[in-house]
Amino acid sequence: MFRIWAKVFKDGHIIKQTTYEREEKFSYSRFFRYLADICDELDVPTPVLLKTSIFNYAKFNHVVFRPSDFMESVPFDRLVLENIL
Repeated sequence: MFRIWAKVFKDGHIIKQTTYEREEKFSYSRFFRYLADICDELDVPTPVLLKTSIFNYAKFNHVVFRPSDFMESVPFDRLVLENIL
């Protein structure tokens, strides 16, 4: 089982948040599926997922997506995914 805390920030404040939980074992090969599910739940577009984003999540237990990581314009400053240990 794993949990990911997803937060959407605008002007330094959390405007949306959710906790994503799965009973299965975490797999980096399914990270895009987890990201897409989280974005659907938050009702925000899904960002472009790069290998460096997955590496940041693996190494630092969190990853930050900025507006430049999205294909369309977004009304927030960043989307943060944080591993809940």
